[in-house]
Amino acid sequence: MHTAQDDVAEAIQGELRLMDPRVRVSRELAGRLLDPEFVEVGASGRRWTYEQMLAALPEMSGNTEDGPRYEPSRMIGAVLAPGLVHLTYETTIAGRRARRSSLWRRGDGEAGWRMYYHQATPVPAGTE
Repeated sequence: MHTAQDDVAEAIQGELRLMDPRVRVSRELAGRLLDPEFVEVGASGRRWTYEQMLAALPEMSGNTEDGPRYEPSRMIGAVLAPGLVHLTYETTIAGRRARRSSLWRRGDGEAGWRMYYHQATPVPAGTE
């Protein structure tokens, strides 16, 4: 039997895969993890759609094995409704911190869990 903890764990696995440089540079792999209705409000304040994100992701930070990588911390999740998980966590990359929030929804059939919404908020230097 599938539990709420299983759903949260699957969403966390998806979130961590999206931080993997091999996934970030692959439109195919990243596309499997983003919902077709995906929207992001980035740390810059820019709004991204599914197509915009897939086009830009290979050029964004965290895309090389030997370069700066996202370091997630304090990741927790909650099931908001059947098939909908909310994750919150922080990341650090190249000394920059951000607080992040993602909504993951379970698709039909083979689609599995996909990120539906993501928001990043910069953390000012010196903030706990």
